[in-house]
Amino acid sequence: MNALSPLAVIISLASLLPLAAVADESKGSVEVVHWWTSGGEKAAVDVLKAQVEKDGFAWKDGAVAGGGGATAMTVLKSRAVSGNPPGVAQIKGPDIQDWGSTGLLGTDVLKDVAKQEKWDELLDKKVSDIVKFDGDYVAVPVNVHRVNWLWVNPEVLKKAGVAQAPTTLEEFYAAADKLKAAGFIALAHGGQPWQDSTVFENVVLSVMGPKGYQQAFVELDEKTLTGPEMVKSFEALKKVATYMDANRAGRDWNIAAADVINGKAGMQIMGDWAKSEWTAAKKVAGKDYQCVPFPGTANAFTYNVDSLAVFKLNADRKGDIAAQQDLAKVALGEDFQKVFSINKGSIPVRKDMQANMEKYGFDACAQASAKDFLKDAGNGGLQPSMAHNMATSLAVQGAIFDVVTNYINDPQADPAKAAQRLNSAIKSAK
Repeated sequence: MNALSPLAVIISLASLLPLAAVADESKGSVEVVHWWTSGGEKAAVDVLKAQVEKDGFAWKDGAVAGGGGATAMTVLKSRAVSGNPPGVAQIKGPDIQDWGSTGLLGTDVLKDVAKQEKWDELLDKKVSDIVKFDGDYVAVPVNVHRVNWLWVNPEVLKKAGVAQAPTTLEEFYAAADKLKAAGFIALAHGGQPWQDSTVFENVVLSVMGPKGYQQAFVELDEKTLTGPEMVKSFEALKKVATYMDANRAGRDWNIAAADVINGKAGMQIMGDWAKSEWTAAKKVAGKDYQCVPFPGTANAFTYNVDSLAVFKLNADRKGDIAAQQDLAKVALGEDFQKVFSINKGSIPVRKDMQANMEKYGFDACAQASAKDFLKDAGNGGLQPSMAHNMATSLAVQGAIFDVVTNYINDPQADPAKAAQRLNSAIKSAK
């Protein structure tokens, strides 16, 4: 393995402490630390909990609200350092590799389950690689979110004289100009760093394509980060920002979504979790609203995969280990995959379900998402979301957030200088 990550260094002292020292002695229980606390998310987790309990195991809920998972990660790190990690925790993307390098994740726990349930056949290799450490499954993926969506209120576009949802950046600008002229907010947006960078990664994907996106945000290639296409991306971001609501500062994404739903705004750039807001408003996909790939990204799919990682427990805790295995089996089962994704707005992570979405009762947006996932998995269009913890470390992601948010809020910012700052910030954060 490579040198220890910062996380591994911080938590290395945990190896000196007995993991079962303060663990609950009751047989067959599993504690789950997660941040699925919204209405739909909680409903889905309750289904998982009910099935685990039906199978005879005790569920200890460790829900930690707030911060998009940042608060939960702080709690998890604190517990790991004290030698008291939970049985299972929600961990995403490259963070799974960092946790694996600490030696705290259970590399043997899921071997039999994965083999019996044929996970290697059910999962796309890009997904299975995310949840493996040194070739062994250490986590179970529960869904796939698509990030490069544009949400459109067709009635608002019609009132503004826009015939159809834009498919290119030039069409996007033209539609946005008409929306502004008609008195609508062209682009609903919440002025928070992760939202700013969600827009930015969509723009980069549109300008540079999947290959350029990968070179920039996965490989962190200096030539790409400072090259002419990155400068063009910052130029495009500057223009996109002119269509955003002037009152966006600090606003949550769901408040911005409400403006599109209520007819105050025409469009929003957001991942498919936004669909839950439309569903809650009793709107129908394909009729009351449209979900289309962000203009210029129809041949790409930026993804965000939620996963549950298992922690290593002492061998004498056989009942608790069995509970971990049962939870993993249920989480990748058809029933939970369907319920969870319908509540979250995502799609199942199983390829067999992705190929038969209508059979499982998924709406038009989910069906389109699954079709594109399967297509892009074979042509290089499938790319991890930088803005949603899938492409790089949290330190590098934070550096990108700072540069992008400073740039998007400075009308005088220079695109070429922004590209140079982006590269310098990433180099410092590595």
